[in-house]
Amino acid sequence: MDSPQNLLTSLLPFVVLFAIFYFLVVYPQQKQAKKHKEMVSKLDRGDRIITAGGLYAEVVKAEEEFLKVKIGDELIVKLSKESVAKKVDDTQN
Repeated sequence: MDSPQNLLTSLLPFVVLFAIFYFLVVYPQQKQAKKHKEMVSKLDRGDRIITAGGLYAEVVKAEEEFLKVKIGDELIVKLSKESVAKKVDDTQN
């Protein structure tokens, strides 16, 4: 039977690998998702966005799960908030 000390030393490399994986992959991804969710929740009428598909649009109305955006002179479409890639600042035009 293995002693508790042998068991601990054999599991230590796995614990270290898990910790490295968490801090290099999981934590930054969670941080980015939180930042994106916060940005999307603050979108309001008149904000300019770029969708995940690359469309440049202007927010007309923010709803709970969707945004109504204008992508042409008179073309208004309903867009899932999840498809917003980023908000465009007025200085980036």
